[in-house]
Amino acid sequence: MRADKQTVTRLLKTARGQLDGILAMVENDRYCVDISNQVMATQSILTKANKEILKAHIGGCVQEAFESGDPALQAEKMDEVLALVDKLGR
Repeated sequence: MRADKQTVTRLLKTARGQLDGILAMVENDRYCVDISNQVMATQSILTKANKEILKAHIGGCVQEAFESGDPALQAEKMDEVLALVDKLGR
């Protein structure tokens, strides 16, 4: 992985902590809107982590594929990116 591991690790650990908190909120029958707000906050952190990872992939692996001049490798990386974009749009 080419993304800044420290940044991604911090974001994922924060999200994990928030998930633990959300589970506790559910178990304690907390107000639905409060739980939903925490779920959305966690999703936001996961989105930020994913952006860091994808940015590094495009700036590293994909760029190297295009610099290599290998059409098969270029097509493979483009297919990967397009599959990810398709998943993000769902």
